[in-house]
Amino acid sequence: MSVPDYMQCAEDHQTLLVVVQPVGIVSEENFFRIYKRICSVSQISVRDSQRALYIRYRHHYPPENNEWGDFQTHRKVVGLITITDCFSAKDWPQTFEKFHVQKERYGSTLYDSRLLVFGLQGEIAEQPRTDVAFYPSYEDCATVEKRIEDFIESLFIVLESKRLDRATDKSGDKIPLLCVPFEKKDFVGLDTDSRHYKKRCQGRMRKHVGDLCLQAGMLQDSLVHYHMAVELLRSVNDFLWLGAALEGLCSASVIYHYPGGTGGKSGARRSQGSSLPAEAANRHRPGAQEVLIDPGALSTSGINPDTSTEIGRAKNCLSPEDVIEKYKESISCYGKYKNAGVIELEACVKAVRVLAVQKRSMEASEFLQNAVYINLRQLSEEEKIQRYSILSELYELIGFHRKSAFFKRVAAMQCVAPSVSEPGWRACYKLLLETLPGYSLSLDPQDFNKGTHRGWAAVQMRLLHELVYASRRMGNPALSVRHLSFLLQTMLDFLSDQEKKDVTQSLENYTSKCPGTMEPITLPDGLTLPPVPFTKLPIVRCVKLLNLPASLRPQKMKSLLGQSVSAKSPFIYSPITAHNRGEERSKKIDFQWVQGDVCEVQLMVYNPMPFELRVENMGLLTSGVEFESLPAALSLPAESGLYPVTLVGVPQTTGTISVNGYHTTVFGVFSDCLLDSLPGVKTAGSSVEVVPALPRLQISTSLPRSAHSLQPSSGDEISTNVSVQLYNGETQHLVVKLENIGTEPLEKLEVTSKILTTKEKLYGAFLSWRLEETLAQFPLQPGKVATLTVSVKAKLDFSCQENLLQDLSDDGISVGGFPLCSPSRQVVRPRAESKPVHPAEGSRPGDPGQVKTLEAVLSFKYSGGPGHVEGYYRGLSLGLHAEVEPSVFFTRVSTLPATSTRQCHLLLDVFNPTEHELTVSARSNEELILHAGECQRMAIRVDKFNFENFPECPEEKGQFASAKQVEEERQEARGLEISNKLDIHWTIPSLKRTGEASVEGLLNQLVLGHLQLAPLLWDVLVDGQPCDREAAACRVGDPVRLEVRLTNRSLRSVGPFALSVVPFQDHQNGVHNYDLRHAVSFVGSGTFYLDKVPPSGQSACLGALLFLHTGDFFLRVRFQEDSPSKELPPSWFCLPSVHVRALEAQA
Repeated sequence: MSVPDYMQCAEDHQTLLVVVQPVGIVSEENFFRIYKRICSVSQISVRDSQRALYIRYRHHYPPENNEWGDFQTHRKVVGLITITDCFSAKDWPQTFEKFHVQKERYGSTLYDSRLLVFGLQGEIAEQPRTDVAFYPSYEDCATVEKRIEDFIESLFIVLESKRLDRATDKSGDKIPLLCVPFEKKDFVGLDTDSRHYKKRCQGRMRKHVGDLCLQAGMLQDSLVHYHMAVELLRSVNDFLWLGAALEGLCSASVIYHYPGGTGGKSGARRSQGSSLPAEAANRHRPGAQEVLIDPGALSTSGINPDTSTEIGRAKNCLSPEDVIEKYKESISCYGKYKNAGVIELEACVKAVRVLAVQKRSMEASEFLQNAVYINLRQLSEEEKIQRYSILSELYELIGFHRKSAFFKRVAAMQCVAPSVSEPGWRACYKLLLETLPGYSLSLDPQDFNKGTHRGWAAVQMRLLHELVYASRRMGNPALSVRHLSFLLQTMLDFLSDQEKKDVTQSLENYTSKCPGTMEPITLPDGLTLPPVPFTKLPIVRCVKLLNLPASLRPQKMKSLLGQSVSAKSPFIYSPITAHNRGEERSKKIDFQWVQGDVCEVQLMVYNPMPFELRVENMGLLTSGVEFESLPAALSLPAESGLYPVTLVGVPQTTGTISVNGYHTTVFGVFSDCLLDSLPGVKTAGSSVEVVPALPRLQISTSLPRSAHSLQPSSGDEISTNVSVQLYNGETQHLVVKLENIGTEPLEKLEVTSKILTTKEKLYGAFLSWRLEETLAQFPLQPGKVATLTVSVKAKLDFSCQENLLQDLSDDGISVGGFPLCSPSRQVVRPRAESKPVHPAEGSRPGDPGQVKTLEAVLSFKYSGGPGHVEGYYRGLSLGLHAEVEPSVFFTRVSTLPATSTRQCHLLLDVFNPTEHELTVSARSNEELILHAGECQRMAIRVDKFNFENFPECPEEKGQFASAKQVEEERQEARGLEISNKLDIHWTIPSLKRTGEASVEGLLNQLVLGHLQLAPLLWDVLVDGQPCDREAAACRVGDPVRLEVRLTNRSLRSVGPFALSVVPFQDHQNGVHNYDLRHAVSFVGSGTFYLDKVPPSGQSACLGALLFLHTGDFFLRVRFQEDSPSKELPPSWFCLPSVHVRALEAQA
C-alpha cells in the first residue's frame, strides 16, 4: 500500500468502506450534491438487533490499497455506488457496460453495488431492478437516502454471513493463510503441515474474525478475538499481523472508552457497548463484558465458535493507559517491515488522535516525531504537501502551535518548490497565513501595542517576508504593500539599520505602483487584513492642543453671576455637575478655538530610522466639527531627538471638536494614526470648544517698534511694542491704524490704557484719545482701515534737589513789601562754588540729566459677527515704551508779596539740563532764554488762589482713605490748579520740540500758604480807587478820602478792630522817614475802627488825609494790639501798602 490516509482514526476500524464514483461525464456540482446526500447516511441501526453499522464513504480510493483488505477489513471496498447521466434509451447499454467495468476494479472485494441513473425515463426506467435506481433529474430524487439505507442493509447481510462463515469454519487444517501483497512470494515452498504454520494461519484468521465482528457491531466479541489473535501471533513471531491484532485491540478499546470519537468529527457515534448501559450490552452476549482468554481452550483443529466459555487470565478491554502502550508495540511491529510504512504512519496518526483526547501532548509528540521519520516511497509534490499539512493539523490538535506552524510553512514552501512545474502561489500564501497564530503573529497591528513582544522576531520577520513575496507572485501588489507595511510597523525594533533601509526601499518600489491605503483588504476566503497605520514613522510622544495667540483668543463677556456658572442650572453649585465636569476636564481643554481661524496642534516626534525620514501630507484627524486640515510636509534628520511639529487647520463650524489623531504619507503609505492606539503618548486633552467667528484686528502705528518687550503683571501678552522718546512735559501724537484683516465686520471697540508699575510720579494723563471719531467709521468691513489718534504726554516731577542759585537775601534783594522794579523776571548767574550741573552716575531720582522710563499698555477690546451675538470678544494690546529726558528743572521755589494783597510773586529757579538752548515762558510773561547747563530765576506775578472753593474727594474714596492721603490729594489738586494758571511752557528751537512745565510736587505748605487768599480780605481805597497796583495821585492841599474795607471769608465772626495809619517816605536807600507831621495831616482821627464782621460779611471805615507839599508818600496801616487781633493768625492781617503821589495844586 503506497497511499496513506492521513484522516484515519481508531473508529474507522468499525466502518465499512463504500466508494462513490461517477460513470461517464457527470458535472462536479451534480456529483457532489448527490455525494453529500449519500454521506448523510453514515450510520444505521440493524433491524431486529441492537447493533449499529457505520459506513465510510470515499469518492476516490486507490485500487492498490484495496489489496490490503484481508490485513485490515476496514481498508476493503465492500460497496460501490456509481452516479451517471443518461438521457436516452440508446445510451443505456453503454452506460450499464461502464458500470460493470467500474465494478471490476473492486470486484474481488465488493459485497454489493448500486447504479444511480439521472435523466432516463421510459420503459427502461420503469423496469424493477435492485442494483439500478432511476431518477428523472437531480432535483427530483427524494428517495436517494432510502435507497442507500437499503443498500447498506444488503452490505450488512453479506458481512454477517462472512463473519459467521469465518467463525464457524470447521475445515481443520485447511484454514487459509491470509497474506498481505508483499508476503505472497515469501511463503512459496513453506511447510504447510508444521505447527508453526498452522498457528500463524489460526492467529491471522482470529484477527480477521475480530475485524469482521467489529464491523458488524459486536464490540465485545471483537475484543476477545483480538486477544486470542495476539497470543497466537506472538507465539509464532508473526510481527506484522501481531501489530495489526494489537492495533485492532486498541481500536476496539478506544471505541468503547471514547464514544464521541477521536477524529474530531461533529456528532458522537452511537455505539452499542458505550451509549447503552452495561446491562443492555450484556443482554446481547451473556457474559461478554467479562470474557477472558484461555489459550489452552483453543482447538487444534480450528476456532472454537463459543467465545463465552473461554475464561483465561487477562481482561478483554484495555485501559486508556494500556491502549497507548499497545499502540507503541503495534507501531514497533510495523517498523520491522519496510513495506508497511503506510500502515505504521496511519497507526501513529491514530495514536496521536487518541492521545489528544486524553490530553497527553508530550507522548503524542513522540508518536508524531516517529511519523515524521517514517520513510515512504518517493512521494509526489501533492502528497508531500498533504503529509506536512496533516502533521501541522495534528501538532495543532495536541497544542504544539509553533511546531504546527513549522510544518504548515514547510507545506507552503512545498507548493512552490523548484520541482513543481506550476507553482501554487495562492495555496502557498493561504498556508502561510495559517501559520501566523503558531508564530504569535496576527494581521492586526493593534495586537502589538499590548505589552511586550511575543514570539521569535527573527522567525516572524522571515515569515512576513515570505508573505510579501508570495503576494507579489500572486499578482496582488496591494497585498504586498500591506504585509511589508506590517513588517516595518511591528518589527521596527528588531530590524538592523541595513534591514530598515532595504525594507523601506522595497516598500517605496511597491508603493510607486500601488500606494498603500487605510482600506481593509478582504481575501477570497473571507479573511480581512486590517489597515496598518505607521504610528512609529515618526514616533509621537506628546500631543498638545495649542491656544490661539493672545491677540486672537476669544473671551466671554462676564455675566451677572460670573462666567463659571452654567446657564442650564438654576443652582450656583451642584456636586453632580461638578463631578461630571471633572470627568470631562480630563480630555476637554479650558480654552476655545474660533471658527474660521487657523488652529494649531503641536506634536513632539522623533525619527527612529538611521536615515532622513520624509513625511508628506501630515494633517489632523478630527470629529465633531467640520474641519479643514492644512497638510504639512516635514523632513526629520536620522535618529533625531524629540522634534516639535505643528499641525494646523481651520474649523469651519462651531461646536466641540475632538482631535482623534493625525494622518501621514510615509514611503507611499497613507496612514491614519489614532491617539487611542498610540502607546505612551502624553496629552493634556483632545477636545476643545469652537466658538462662532470673530473679526480679526491688526494694528500698526506711526512709531517705530521697540526692542523692549513689556511684561505686564497680569500675564497678558503684548502683540506689538513701540517706543517713543519724549522730553519731560512734551506731548506727541500716536496714530494707530486699525485694519480688519478677518472675514467678519468689526462692530464694537473699547479702548483702555494701563500704566505699568513705575517709580516715577506721573502728573496728568499719560495717554488720552477721542474714540468718537473712530467709532464713526464702524462697522468696519473686512479689509477696511480706521485710525485712532492717541496723545502721549509725559509730565513727571520737574523738581531738582540741587540749589544752584543763592537766596534772594544774599543778593541784596529786599524781601519786604516794596515793589520790584521788574517783577516778571530776575536773572542770577550761578555761583562759582555751586555744585556741578551734571551729577555723576548713580544719582538719586530728581537729579538733572537722568533719563526716566515710562511703560504703558493700550488695550483694544473688539467684537463683531456671530461671535458678538454669542457674547465673545477679542483683546489686542499695544505696548508703549517711553524714554523721558529732562527738559527743565525747578531747583527752588519761593514767593514775594506784590503790591496787591490779592497777588504775589512766584520766584522759580529754572535750570536747563539739556544740551540745547531752551526758552521758558509763562502766561503774560516774556520768554526766558536758557543756554545749555544754565540756571536762571524768573518771577511770575500771580493772583492768589481761593483753595477753599476746590471740590472735596468723593465719599466712596474718602471713606476708606487716611487723613494723610486726603491731604496729599488736596495738595496735588492745588498744585494742578496753580500749574494751569501759570501755564509755563518750554521750547527747544533747534529740535522744534515744545512742552509744558509743571510746578506740581514742588510747592510746599509754606509756599501754598503764601499763594492762598487770606480768610480776611483787606482793601484800601484812595478817593474810591484801589491803590494796590499804581500810585494814587492827589493835589497838595486837597483832602484825600481814605477807606478801609474788610471782607470776612472765614467761618467765624471777627472784630472789632482798631487800625492806625502811619505815613512815611522811602528814600530808596534803605532809610524810611516817619517824621512827616509837617507834610501830612489827618482830617479827623488817624485811628480807624471796624465793628464785628459776621461770616461772609463786609465792613468799612472812612477817614481823610491832607498832603501839605508834593512828593511820594507811603501809608502803612497797622493794627492796634487788642484781644481780637491776637487770637487770629498774622497771615489774616495782610494789608496792602498805599502809594500816594502828591502833585502841585492847580492854580
